[in-house]
Amino acid sequence: MAVNALVLGIGNLLIGDEGVGCRAVAELSRRYTLPPAVECIDGGTAGFELLSLLDGRDQVILIDALQDDRAPGTIIKVEDEHVPKAFLTRTTPHQLGICDVLAAAQLTESLPEKLILFGIEPKCLKVGLELSAEVQTAMEHVVHAVADQLRQFGYEVKYNGI
Repeated sequence: MAVNALVLGIGNLLIGDEGVGCRAVAELSRRYTLPPAVECIDGGTAGFELLSLLDGRDQVILIDALQDDRAPGTIIKVEDEHVPKAFLTRTTPHQLGICDVLAAAQLTESLPEKLILFGIEPKCLKVGLELSAEVQTAMEHVVHAVADQLRQFGYEVKYNGI
């Protein structure tokens, strides 16, 4: 089976909670054995470079900090055509880039059949390498939720007991 699913963590590891998406994909890869058909990538703050990663995918799961004026650590799950809209009101440079990437994917008809965003409300967006306690806890839940979502897509995902 070709690589059909992509789990893409987005964010900036140098700005506190903004790095949660990148940390989440690292934890997912560490804690779970994923089949060859699932690719896990730290997209960092990349923009249009990510467009080629979406092409030919059946499912894409994005993980990112998402400001939505909720309590810090709140998990927001957005699906399909609502995902590009979720990024429209955001202001960080990489989120504007993702919005553009998703718009370009729509125009080129390369959006996957299933697109899911797990957004986590950040608490601290100041320069620093640590996640706030609220976002760290939310990230733990999201890592397990992503593994469950992959299983729902039909992939064999094994917990490594970590």
